[in-house]
Amino acid sequence: MPVLEEYGGHCPYCGEPITLLVDLSAGDQDYIEDCEVCCRPISVTTTLLADGSATITLRDENSPG
Repeated sequence: MPVLEEYGGHCPYCGEPITLLVDLSAGDQDYIEDCEVCCRPISVTTTLLADGSATITLRDENSPG
């Protein structure tokens, strides 16, 4: 069963607040999601921690990983 968590952050391009729905049951993830405001591609990295929480990083597509 998927464990979905809402994450609020800011677009690395336009700076507007955005909300992502992250599936924590999928483990560590790297994927691209378009900004819901400016439509530019955001690199999303999700890292699961031992306590079950997650660290989420949003970067523009040209930033080093």
